[in-house]
Amino acid sequence: MAQIRGAFDERLEEIEAYLELLEGVEREVRSGTPRLGSSGLIITARQQRILYSSVYLQLYNLVEATITKCLDAVCAAAMNGGKWRPGDLSTELRKEWVRFTARTHITLSDENRLRHALELVEQLVQALPVTKLQVETSSGSWDDAQIENVTTRIGLRLQISQSVYQGIKRKIRDDKGALALIAGLRNNLAHGSLSFAECGGGVVVDELRDLKDRASLYLGEVVDAFESWIATYEFLVPDSRPVAA
Repeated sequence: MAQIRGAFDERLEEIEAYLELLEGVEREVRSGTPRLGSSGLIITARQQRILYSSVYLQLYNLVEATITKCLDAVCAAAMNGGKWRPGDLSTELRKEWVRFTARTHITLSDENRLRHALELVEQLVQALPVTKLQVETSSGSWDDAQIENVTTRIGLRLQISQSVYQGIKRKIRDDKGALALIAGLRNNLAHGSLSFAECGGGVVVDELRDLKDRASLYLGEVVDAFESWIATYEFLVPDSRPVAA
């Protein structure tokens, strides 16, 4: 679980370092034409907008990497070297195991559907431990709504503090909150419907930092929730949870 927090903090530090660079560029703009060191290379307004737009990609990378690592940690805890069996898993997580093992959520040929069904039956008949599990998602665009949906699906109730929850839900632009805005702009950049120069237009570093703060505070509490949920074995049915010493 320390790996989740460590990876989160590392990516957040990268974004902070980049924002410090942008603040330096912005200060240079206010004092005149911004130039790069002794070379005297001029940073154009277009280049500045392109630099700003990259923050949205970095922020989305933070969001997706954090949620992916949280879900991977849940699966690793549920497998735990073959310690737990399907009957030990909570109702919600057992559904995820069935979904993954029997491939109930995707279109299969009759032969492949039978093969996966037999694998599921074999696992149950022989009372084999859980050795394979993945919480599969169809989300290609992680925002707070998608995060809340997947946590509910696995049986984890997010308890986000009121101030952080209000901060992530407050509409910033285009009737979107922080994570929805980040996801939307990232998708527009990735799919080519918006250029980097267009994306970074009309933005100042203070706005980008505010967006980073809202996203990171929310994600930090999500990480805390996953770590606590795993540490207290809430992914298992109550009777299977180890008794604290």
